[in-house]
Amino acid sequence: MVFSSLLVLFYFLPLVLVLYFVAPRKLRNGILFFFSMIFYAWGEPVYVVLMLFSMLLNFVTGYLVDKYKKQDQWGKAKGALTISVILNLLLLGIFKYSDFVVENINQILGLAIPLPRLELPIGISFYTFQAMSYSIDVYRDEAKMQPNFIAFGAYVALFPQLIACPIVRFQTVADELVNRRENMDDFSQGIGRFMVGLGKKVLLANSIGMIWEQICAMGIDTLPVLTAWIGILAFTFQIYFDFAGYSDMAIGLGRMFGFHFLENFDYPYLSKSITEFWRRWHISLGTWFREYVYIPLGGNRKGKGRQIFNLAVVWALTGIWHGASWNFLLWGCYFGVILIAEKLFLLKWMKRWPGFLQHFYAMFLVVIGWVLFALTDLNQVGAYLAAMFGLNGAGFANEASLYLLTSNLILLVILALASTDWPKRIALSFMLRLKNREITSAVVQNVFLVAVFLLSVAYLVNSSYNPFLYFRF
Repeated sequence: MVFSSLLVLFYFLPLVLVLYFVAPRKLRNGILFFFSMIFYAWGEPVYVVLMLFSMLLNFVTGYLVDKYKKQDQWGKAKGALTISVILNLLLLGIFKYSDFVVENINQILGLAIPLPRLELPIGISFYTFQAMSYSIDVYRDEAKMQPNFIAFGAYVALFPQLIACPIVRFQTVADELVNRRENMDDFSQGIGRFMVGLGKKVLLANSIGMIWEQICAMGIDTLPVLTAWIGILAFTFQIYFDFAGYSDMAIGLGRMFGFHFLENFDYPYLSKSITEFWRRWHISLGTWFREYVYIPLGGNRKGKGRQIFNLAVVWALTGIWHGASWNFLLWGCYFGVILIAEKLFLLKWMKRWPGFLQHFYAMFLVVIGWVLFALTDLNQVGAYLAAMFGLNGAGFANEASLYLLTSNLILLVILALASTDWPKRIALSFMLRLKNREITSAVVQNVFLVAVFLLSVAYLVNSSYNPFLYFRF
């Protein structure tokens, strides 16, 4: 189940802000915890109990890990941590992968076991990883045990980033859970960041997303080359602005409440290699897998062979984390193979290439990867790739292709520019010219942000198309 509209957040947020800043400081985590649970229940009332169980599980195991460490009983501390990891992954596995596992067992063995048909709880992949990081960080001495369940619950359920991102590791906010100091600078910056993210999501991602939906509805087997490329470029921009926009909103909301979440995107479409792309895309997920899977497996410390194995494991897990479908596993393995090749030899070769060729190489492979990601049916994946390279006999273009290109060309150009750092650089250059005119500078910034906000709200009110692509993960 997905929230029908961001308008829910607009109704909800003013009340939370008023109560939060009116309340004494010692009650503020409780207010965040309570309203975060209400916000989650709005979209998933049944699975609030599951989230509370996840909180309690990780809170108790974190307490036990800390207790046994202080008693120098490292075996028991490791046992408590192991229990935490196993139960967290078991919960995630049951609710996210049970249908997938049963379906494949039926196909392989010719059985007819009924599928569990469990509804996927919104954001379970995100909040499970967050909660797991708590016990692990306490075990590693990278964070102190949190003795207050309400504060810990506020961390796990914090509504600004509860649903999709960024994945906030406990060690990065452990101090702010109890010692944060809200101020007007953070609050105003948070509002601005939230409005920019809202514009990315609503005005850019939603607009281009409708083109992708339209092209998919045409019948993938009969798409000409130009239409297929317009479609996958539309998805390429949609998933970036959808996910980066939500990240900006979450970071902005967190800043309003005194939290400083780490960045989740750094202009990934400027990358000149796949290695660089994955340093810039969904940074919090990459960091989580690096810190809690890749490095514990040995990282690059045990020779090339073990490093390749570790990368293969991480990218298989990264793929299947995104969804219970073979296409996601294929997508993860696809990038895993490319990254291994870059580690072994490809990056050395690429240093001799001109910059534009490096960028073309990276973006070409990223776009191909999005075909694997966007289409869950592997037959459709094959058909779409065939259409992109003219292997389906549908020709290069038709009237529909030309109409799609001419009617959406300006939007595609805007999206291409907006996915770079050029708008930021132009804005900074413009603001530098106004550095001695503070009032004018403030008026220009605020007019821009208010315009983005009003246009976004108008779009939300008048449109029924408002998907969040990462809600399904």
